[in-house]
Amino acid sequence: MPEISKKGILTPESPIRKLVPYAEAAKKNGVHIYHLNIGQPDIKTPQVALDAVKNNNVEILSYSTSNGSEAYRQKLADYYDDNEIDINKDNIIVTTGASEALLFTIACITDPHDEIIIPEPFYANYNSFAIAEGVNVVPITSTIEENFALPKISDFEKVITSKTKAILICNPGNPTGVVYSKQDIHQLKELALKYDLFLIADEVYREFVYDGKEHYSILSESGMEQHAIMIDSISKRYSMCGARIGCIVSKNKDFLFTIMKMAQSRLSPPTYAQIAAEAALDTPKKYFTEVVSEYTQRRNILVEALHKIDGVTVFTPQGAFYCIVQLPVDDTDIFAQWMLEKFSDNNETLMVAPASGFYTTENIGKKQIRIAYVLNQKDLIRSVEILKLALEKYQQEN
Repeated sequence: MPEISKKGILTPESPIRKLVPYAEAAKKNGVHIYHLNIGQPDIKTPQVALDAVKNNNVEILSYSTSNGSEAYRQKLADYYDDNEIDINKDNIIVTTGASEALLFTIACITDPHDEIIIPEPFYANYNSFAIAEGVNVVPITSTIEENFALPKISDFEKVITSKTKAILICNPGNPTGVVYSKQDIHQLKELALKYDLFLIADEVYREFVYDGKEHYSILSESGMEQHAIMIDSISKRYSMCGARIGCIVSKNKDFLFTIMKMAQSRLSPPTYAQIAAEAALDTPKKYFTEVVSEYTQRRNILVEALHKIDGVTVFTPQGAFYCIVQLPVDDTDIFAQWMLEKFSDNNETLMVAPASGFYTTENIGKKQIRIAYVLNQKDLIRSVEILKLALEKYQQEN
């Protein structure tokens, strides 16, 4: 029998999706599930984007250019200029989602057995992308006790080797909701320059920042032209996850030339999705004002309710729409599956993402879950009620 590759075997299951079979079985038994496991916003996609697809006069659905349509890239450049990020359309390559952007980036800056440093917990697919390219992730742990703050720069320096090619951050953070300050970004810039590393920033949650904090892009730092790579996407910004349109932004011409070869090998990003994405950039700014206000309220309701459960610890997220919650259980993988298989209250239960999948260091995060507060406020309140009841019953049985 032919063998599966080692990297295929090593690729982990998604902590966000691996419990789907248990959820589907529960649904077939008539149980209603509140999905706190996945960052699929319930916010409506801007009508201007939907109308652009419905009302277009395309007669031949042809390829776009491999780097994305010029019109869309120009509108993206204008959008970034509004966010005090000085780039032009030639600094942008459009990709099929941020996932492809990350895969292309890792492939273009590393060789097998090279290393990328990532503060953990981090978006689980970063590890999958690294494994796909034969690259080693070197984690530096941030903790809930320290509000998932950026680890000390000295901790980064301790793990830099001749194999280190990049530092990868998510800002605002998935799964933590942490927002790195201008000072944090400046420190990482100095580190990247000192050791001649790429600094990659996944900035897809840029708009979702709370409590008066401001997002600061790595591309706003001077002197980073050869080192900074920004990953972006419309998925969360405009609630367009299914469009699968992302981009890579950099001023490093050699890097972009290399990325372009990969972009050519997959031909082009999807045409209809680019039409929708281009139109989405015309969304009025009040859209984000309303969305940020809604997420702030949801966050506050969620965190306040979680604080009332004995033994639960939660960091109040500063951005994105996720939070890490520490529970009074030994293994949240087992607990999350138990909630789907064996627990319900009034025929309702929860689906959460066990946080161990967001760490690569063994035996860390086993007591934590990630919650995506993408449900309406009423459903969030009910979800925490269910979690409280589930914890009580689980502790009685175990």
